[in-house]
Amino acid sequence: MQNQPGDEAFRDSIGTLDADGKRKFIFPKRPKGKFYTYRKYVSYLLLLILIANPFVKINGNQFMMFNVLERRFNIFGVVFWPQDFYLFVLMMITGVVFVILFTVVFGRIFCGWICPQTIFMEMVFRRIEYWIDGDRGAQLRLAKQEWNAEKIGKRLLKGAIFFLISFLIANVFLAYIIGSDRLFSMITEGPVQDAGNFIALLIFTGVFYFVFAWFREQVCLIVCPYGRLQGVLLDNKSINVTYDFVRGEKRAGRAKFNKKEDREALGKGDCIDCMQCVHVCPTGIDIRNGIQLECTNCTACIDECDTIMKGVGLPKGLIRYASEDEIEKKEPFRFTLRMKAYTAVLIILTGILSGLLFVRSDVEATLFRVPGQLFQHKGENISNIYTFRLVNKTARDFKEVTFELSSIKGNIMPVGHPHLNLPAQKAVEGTMFIEINKFLLKGDKTKIRIAVYADHKLVETTTTNFLGPRTFN
Repeated sequence: MQNQPGDEAFRDSIGTLDADGKRKFIFPKRPKGKFYTYRKYVSYLLLLILIANPFVKINGNQFMMFNVLERRFNIFGVVFWPQDFYLFVLMMITGVVFVILFTVVFGRIFCGWICPQTIFMEMVFRRIEYWIDGDRGAQLRLAKQEWNAEKIGKRLLKGAIFFLISFLIANVFLAYIIGSDRLFSMITEGPVQDAGNFIALLIFTGVFYFVFAWFREQVCLIVCPYGRLQGVLLDNKSINVTYDFVRGEKRAGRAKFNKKEDREALGKGDCIDCMQCVHVCPTGIDIRNGIQLECTNCTACIDECDTIMKGVGLPKGLIRYASEDEIEKKEPFRFTLRMKAYTAVLIILTGILSGLLFVRSDVEATLFRVPGQLFQHKGENISNIYTFRLVNKTARDFKEVTFELSSIKGNIMPVGHPHLNLPAQKAVEGTMFIEINKFLLKGDKTKIRIAVYADHKLVETTTTNFLGPRTFN
């Protein structure tokens, strides 16, 4: 029967540790079935997107890049600079709220279907392992086998392929950080010319090889905080991969299958205690114990249980996507108040983010008065000196950048920049004088607005304070 409160000793440890606390390697059975087929389609599509993202360009910008060192981020081909950090943070908060809402409704389905760690492990490395070592039984025998020519050959072949794939993944990962152009430059010019990035590439390769060849599911169980997070997000209304303990246990509990007996009359549950749901689980848990942090909702147990149920002539769906209340109370799924609240927050954040992205300019302009400098009298005019900084966020060059006062009449005179150019994705700094007739000033401090034009097109406006004499006639 499903564990009752007080009978949950299995929660005191994880399935990858033995009684002595030592690592217990998992040899899951090769999954087969409807959901596994769907997962393959989704996984290979996501792999294609994941690998292509840093090599696709839109308007000259890399589609996805997260250059932490230079504080430059490309998201969907849009470049975000340090000045746009608030937008990046808002994007991350919106993404977190979306994942929270998704988890509240559908449980940890993200881990089993979308997470790159799961996709690479189960759909790439694990499939290669099945090809070389065989299915669960063959892997168990190979693990116990003495180190002979067969075992050494398989281990070397698997290790070499794993290392090669880890190296390729590391290249893609590095392209996300330093950019695909710089990665190709390192490849063509040789690693000696870019030793720092090459060392990073080797480190990433080692990390990926360690994760996928040895650490494996431990990432999901120990390192990733999402498994712990789901404990406070899930409730009896959340849809998860769930064992129907009402049907599976019934009055007499689960029992081995015997085609000569009438299970219904004897009160035996539909679970025939074949343990196949445990053997196929990539994290080594028993789904019949209920919701557990180790479960990634990969659906392997659903496919395996459906196959067994079909084989013994019992209805499918003993393990299925369902909520606790649906199984125990036969309640249909409802969008709860908590789900509605998260949805409202997500809509508000998305609206704010969309608005900020819509008004975001291609050029970022900042203007400051030079510290310690007072205004100067030039006849009827008052002059202030400023420093400016322009950041071109686009992938195109601006050949002619000019400044104009838009809120008051006056003159702007850049120092040493009669024809200011602003290269693509670069910043330009300089100094300028602003002169305004003293009779147009409103006091000792007047707020003025400066318009920035690039190639005769308004690209940005900025404000600053203009100092003048305290009183005027």
